[in-house]
Amino acid sequence: MFSAPADSDSIPTIKDRFNQLFGSKSQAVGEAAPAPDGAELDCPVVKIRAGASTYAVAPPGKQPVASELRYQATITRTARDCTRSSGQIVARIGIQGRVIAGPAGAPATVEIPLRVAVVQTGVHERVIATKVYRTTVSMTEDTSVPFSVVGEELAYSMPPGATSESYVFYIGFDPQAVTPEPKSARKK
Repeated sequence: MFSAPADSDSIPTIKDRFNQLFGSKSQAVGEAAPAPDGAELDCPVVKIRAGASTYAVAPPGKQPVASELRYQATITRTARDCTRSSGQIVARIGIQGRVIAGPAGAPATVEIPLRVAVVQTGVHERVIATKVYRTTVSMTEDTSVPFSVVGEELAYSMPPGATSESYVFYIGFDPQAVTPEPKSARKK
């Protein structure tokens, strides 16, 4: 049987759980990526797609600026882990961030839509695979709440002779991937 911890200092944080999953393979945004070791031979670096590093939301019909901002999410840390399976690379991508309530007041829960894309680099970049991940964050007024997403089973093929240096994992917020709100039934 499990017992409750004696104090709150021993409760694992989101950062602790993230580090348990990815260990030294995680990095704060803006840090240089850790040097690859033998286990990471086929794992590209993670980069945040330009223009997709923040997700700001306003009430319907308003722009997310100044007093109209309901909440804003940012990415603070990333991680990746890759394995070979049946001739494919299978990746797990970890993303940590924060959601901050804005002056217009955040809703009770917030859906955070993130997209991960495997892109072959070069003169003409080519998207190899892409996947959307969502998480829901419970909010209260005037708060900053952490979130964490681990995108599982992003699989792609790497041609013979290609290396992880020929690819990049681009991550970012994808507002078009937000689950639409259900339409209310009209009364007759």
